[in-house]
Amino acid sequence: MMYDVFLGNALIHAYGKCKCIEGARRVFDDLVVKDVVSWTSMSACYVSCGFPRQGLAVFREMGWNGVKPNSVTVSSILPASYFTNKEYEMGLALFSQMSSERVKADEATWNAVIGGCMENGQTEEALEMLRKMQNMGYKPNQITISSFLPACSILESLRMGKEVHCYVFRHWIIGDLTTMTALVYMYAKCGDLNLSRNVFDMMLRKDVVAWNTMIIANAMHGNGKEGLLLFESMLRSGIKPNSVTFTGVLSGCSHSRLVEEGLQIFDSMGKDHLVEPDANHYGCMVDVFSRAGRLDEAYEFIQRMPMEPTASAWGALLGACRVYKNVELAKISANKLFEIEPNNPGNYVSLFNILVTAKLWSEASEARILMKERGITKTPGCSWLQVGNKVHIFVVGDKNNMESDKIYNFLDELGEKMKLAGYKPDTDYVLQDVDLEEKAESLCSHSEKLAVAFGILNLNGQSSIRVFKNLRICGDCHNAIKYISKVVGVTIIVRDSLRFHHFRNGNCSCQDLW
Repeated sequence: MMYDVFLGNALIHAYGKCKCIEGARRVFDDLVVKDVVSWTSMSACYVSCGFPRQGLAVFREMGWNGVKPNSVTVSSILPASYFTNKEYEMGLALFSQMSSERVKADEATWNAVIGGCMENGQTEEALEMLRKMQNMGYKPNQITISSFLPACSILESLRMGKEVHCYVFRHWIIGDLTTMTALVYMYAKCGDLNLSRNVFDMMLRKDVVAWNTMIIANAMHGNGKEGLLLFESMLRSGIKPNSVTFTGVLSGCSHSRLVEEGLQIFDSMGKDHLVEPDANHYGCMVDVFSRAGRLDEAYEFIQRMPMEPTASAWGALLGACRVYKNVELAKISANKLFEIEPNNPGNYVSLFNILVTAKLWSEASEARILMKERGITKTPGCSWLQVGNKVHIFVVGDKNNMESDKIYNFLDELGEKMKLAGYKPDTDYVLQDVDLEEKAESLCSHSEKLAVAFGILNLNGQSSIRVFKNLRICGDCHNAIKYISKVVGVTIIVRDSLRFHHFRNGNCSCQDLW
C-alpha cells in the first residue's frame, strides 16, 4: 500500500505514540519518498519503545541516504547514542557533528547532552555545555536545572549552587518540585544544612522524594533527632514512607546514637507501614548499635539477619571496633570484609590501625603483608575547599600552594595557642618508627589541617569555612580542628567520607564518634 509522505509521517508518529513498532515500520518501509520527518519519526519510535540500537541504525541509514538531520532528529536520537548505552563519546560526537553542519540545536537537544554528561560522570563537561547553551541564547528550563544541579553537589560548589538557585528564583521555576528537591539536596551536600531547610520549608508541595531528601540531609549532618521530627511531620502530612525513608531515618539514629528510637522505627516498618526491611535497613541497625558502643548486640544482630550480611553491616562494626578498641570483633569483621570486598583498601588499613593501637605488631604486619600480596594500595588522602572561583586541593605535606609558607607558619602559631588551651597531638595516628617530636611535626602536615588553615587565612569576612576530604578524617586532625574552632572563633565544617562534622567553639557535632 502506498502513502504520500505527509500521511505516512503522521501514521509513523501515531504508531510510535502507541508503542507499535511493527505498524510504524510497515508504513515507513512502504514510503517511496522519505523526508527528514519520516526518518526522524521512525528513529524516535525505536528509541521511545526501548530499542535504542535500532533507532541508531535508522539514523545512520538516514545519513547514508543523504538526508540531513534537523534539531528534532538529534534531540530524539541523542538519548539512544550517549548516553543510555554508556556510549558517551558517540553522543558527543553526534552533537559536535550537528554543530559543524550548522544544524540548530533546540532546548531538548541541549538538555539531552547536559543530562548525558551528568549520567556518565562528566561533570565538568556538563558545566561547559551549560555555558555554551547560554552563550547560544538558550535559557535553561526546569529540566536543564534538575539535570545540572547534581553537578554542584558533586563538585561541592556552594557558590555555583547559589547561582543556580538565583536563576531558579529569577525565572520563576520555584514551583517545580523536582528542581526544588534538587536544591534541597545540593545545599545539604555542599555543607549548608540551614539553606537546605530554608528551601524545603518554602516548597508549596512536598512528595515522598522531597521528604526523604530532607531526612537524609539531616542524617548526613548528624541531626538524627531532627530527622525523626521530619519523619513524624511527613506521616502527619499523609505521605506514606518508603524504603528510602527508613534508610534515612535509621542512618540519622545511628549518627546521633538514638538506639531505642532506631529500634522502634525498625520494628514499625513492616508492622505499621508495610515496608519489609532489606539489607540496607539491617545494616543501618548494626550501625545504630555499633556507634552507641553496644558491639556485642551489633554482632548478634548481624548473626540474626535473614539475609547475607552486607559490607556496610560488617564495615559499621569494624569502624566501631576502632573507636571502642575491640580487637577480637575487629578481626572477625575485617576477615568477613576481606571475603566480601577483597579489593577495598580501607578495610585492611582499618584493621592495621586497630592492631597497631593495641600494640599487636606481628598481626598488624600480617595485615600489611596480605594487602601487599593482593596488590592493594591505600587510597591517597586529599582535602579541598573553594575560595572564590577556585578549588584548592591539598595532600599530606603539600608545599605546592602559593601560600604554603603562610599556611605552615600559621599552623605553628595556632599550635602554640592550642597547646595552651589543652591540645596534645595524638601520635598514635603516625605509625612510622620516629621519635615523638617528629611524629607531632608530621601530624601538622595532614591534608585536612592544611586546608583548614588555608581557609581561615582566606576568610574574607566570612564566619565559616567548608572543607571536604575523600577519606575518613584522622583522629588527631579531628581533635585539632576542635581546638582550632575554639582558638580562632570560626565555624569549621568538614565533610569526610562518612559524614559532615560541624566544629564550633571546641566541640564537634559528631560527639567524637564517626
